[in-house]
Amino acid sequence: MEIFSVPAKSPSDGHVETPQDDMPRGMVLLFATGGGLSVANVYYAQPLLDEFARDFSIGYSAVGGVVTATQIGCAMALLLLVPLGDRVERRRLMAIQLASLVAALAIVSLARSTSVLLTGMLAVGLLGTSMTQGLIAYAARAAAPHERGRVVGAAQSGVFIGLLLARVFAGAVSDLAGWRGVYACSAVMMLALAVPLWRRLPRLAVAPNVMSYPRLIASMLEILRQNHVLQIRGVLALLMFATVNIFWSALVLPLSKPPFAFSHTVIGAFGLAGVAGALAASRAGKWADRGFGERTTVAALMVLLLAWWPLSQLGLSLWPLVVGIVLLDLGGQALHVTNQSLIFLAHPETHSRLLSLYMLFYAVGSGLGAMSTTAAYAHAGWRGVCILGASVSLLSLVFWAITRRDMPDVVLKTGNLNSEA
Repeated sequence: MEIFSVPAKSPSDGHVETPQDDMPRGMVLLFATGGGLSVANVYYAQPLLDEFARDFSIGYSAVGGVVTATQIGCAMALLLLVPLGDRVERRRLMAIQLASLVAALAIVSLARSTSVLLTGMLAVGLLGTSMTQGLIAYAARAAAPHERGRVVGAAQSGVFIGLLLARVFAGAVSDLAGWRGVYACSAVMMLALAVPLWRRLPRLAVAPNVMSYPRLIASMLEILRQNHVLQIRGVLALLMFATVNIFWSALVLPLSKPPFAFSHTVIGAFGLAGVAGALAASRAGKWADRGFGERTTVAALMVLLLAWWPLSQLGLSLWPLVVGIVLLDLGGQALHVTNQSLIFLAHPETHSRLLSLYMLFYAVGSGLGAMSTTAAYAHAGWRGVCILGASVSLLSLVFWAITRRDMPDVVLKTGNLNSEA
């Protein structure tokens, strides 16, 4: 039974109409839950590397290949699978990907050789990422124009919370049932999720698209070249995710040494402080819907910059660290949600490709942040990390100020959508 549907394509105007009624809260929650559970699969491996090393007799210097295989799968998904949402009916595509993800999780949980483990991890990264980003694009396409930012913000908050809780879940379940139990349990959860997703998510009308798959993938370069909003928001995302990863990649270095000497479990628990920031940032989508996208952007960038002051006080107390984490995740997620809301304003037939390209900026920024922060810590300690993070945050603010004049059309469109709602 469909509770929310999109009118069919109008033959007179040649485009697919978008819904005008508010999306039910239950469906928004379903998108958020689906995204959170999907993305968690990509991050379960990180706290389990020591168990992989022991069970498969992999050296600690090489066991990172498990995470690398997952990340390769993520990149492949952004380039090859997520764009399919612009060509294939999203509900059917989601069902196929979800069934494949369950199979991949089962393969990992039963793996007896390193080659099978790495193959399964690559598949988990591929399908977990395609499910996650596919659901965000699905939510954006299913939402009415006047509420798209709110819906995307809620879905993205679910994804972020799933990412944060993944490590906690993996650690707790592995203590009870081993690392295989983590992936077996996730397979069961994803299988259970399939029922409400299939029964409740809307069947969206698909615009005629005779473009072949190779042309669909090749068209992403043309979209990137022509879409100035994507270019600007992509660079902001690159700088923002570099900033966030500068912090998270370096945090274990000072906290694992005296005077703290915390375990990896305790260090990972600091990530839970970011949940408060993620929940608060979900409102950024509502502000973007009301035409305040640029104001939300500059506020988020200033919060990102401000966060580095309490983070730099780590040597004095842990409380400033918690405050800094909340501010960092608040600013980062608010900007992330605003970026997505603005790139989804137009051309619904390209939403999946737009999201793929945007997330590639994210991947590059994350990698650059992780690589640069270890060098900064080696040369100047935690203070060097904070100076690096604050410098990149300031660079983001300067870039926004320089490119702001290129964004008025987007703000105007947002206001028009509100007035027509």
